[in-house]
Amino acid sequence: MSHTSHIAVIGTGPAGLSAAEALSSRGYAVSVFDQMPSAGRKFLLAGRSGLNLTHNEPLEKFLDRYGAQRDWLEFAIRAYPPEALRSWAEGLGQACLTGTSGRVFPTVMKASPLLRAWLARLRAKGVLFEMQHRWIGWDEDDLLVFETPQGPKHIKAAATILALGGASWARMGSDGRWTKTLPESEVAPFKPSNCGFRTDLGQEFQERHQGDVLHSVNAAFEGAQARGDITITHEGIEGGPIYTLSPPLRDAVLKDGEACVTLDLRPALSEGELTERIAKIRPRESLSNKLRKIGLSAVARAVLHGSLPTVQKPENLAHAIKNVHLRLIGIETVERAISSAGGLRRSALDDCFMLRSRPGVFAAGEMLDWEAPTGGYLLQACFATGVAAALGVESWLTRNAT
Repeated sequence: MSHTSHIAVIGTGPAGLSAAEALSSRGYAVSVFDQMPSAGRKFLLAGRSGLNLTHNEPLEKFLDRYGAQRDWLEFAIRAYPPEALRSWAEGLGQACLTGTSGRVFPTVMKASPLLRAWLARLRAKGVLFEMQHRWIGWDEDDLLVFETPQGPKHIKAAATILALGGASWARMGSDGRWTKTLPESEVAPFKPSNCGFRTDLGQEFQERHQGDVLHSVNAAFEGAQARGDITITHEGIEGGPIYTLSPPLRDAVLKDGEACVTLDLRPALSEGELTERIAKIRPRESLSNKLRKIGLSAVARAVLHGSLPTVQKPENLAHAIKNVHLRLIGIETVERAISSAGGLRRSALDDCFMLRSRPGVFAAGEMLDWEAPTGGYLLQACFATGVAAALGVESWLTRNAT
């Protein structure tokens, strides 16, 4: 079935492209606009680390990853769950694999083949792409206004889907400038998410160990914990466990100026087992050799240094190794974070992601005020809300047909 209605989708990230695909598949004429010269730039950036599309854990556990926003996003993700995203990728000729952690990737471990096939299919369905079109709002006739290399352009659309992204990786197009176009009361300020933190380990430590990795450590904060690799940066630390804990760590630093994360440098061993191993090492061995013999790398020994007990009995050392208190004194900027929290508030949208203040205008993806850890949860929600917004457009147009 074809429709005469022309739909504008603004943004060529996963949310925008999935919305365009859902609408074009239902016979709507769709034009996609983006301020960048080419589509899907942040999507391609995500592909540099393998393009973690989604995760294969049970859906209830998956949904819990969205924290307080679970009940807002749940209907969209249940309607477009992880298996649907995997089938979509395979339908574009990109087989997927599941890693040992449950993360799902294209077998080729990059985004470019998938994006090329996706854009080709969209164009074959008649979707038009208007690049180097920066949306700046509406005119007095409610036409969409874009800045283009040829000057301002005014576009009439029966409905619009905004998929403009958050505020991380501005050079990829998600610069957050759209917030100046919508009412301030409808937008929560952007904050970094899945970000690194500055530590008080000192400049000498950071310079000496920049790029070194604490492998398979456990990080804990306020009852939450996560395990994985933590990388030393020029100012602090980053990595999977820190990203997972970043929302409460960030909020604590913003509120109190600091936060203390606890690291277990040998999570595979209990404190008792570690004590036994240390006790078996000859007493005359140097402390450095003892720590090396129980599997601590040079960077792990350096991180532990500030937490070493005065009396270095086996049980004291074991406790220190499993309870390294690391003080975080700053947050990586939102521009450098993997993703951002903040954006369009839930209260600004109806249940179909339509702006209450602008009937016929919908929003999807990272420009909504939610956050999730890395592991496939970010892309899954972007795809799912894009499809949900498209279905919202169809429902709204049907209700308002004359």
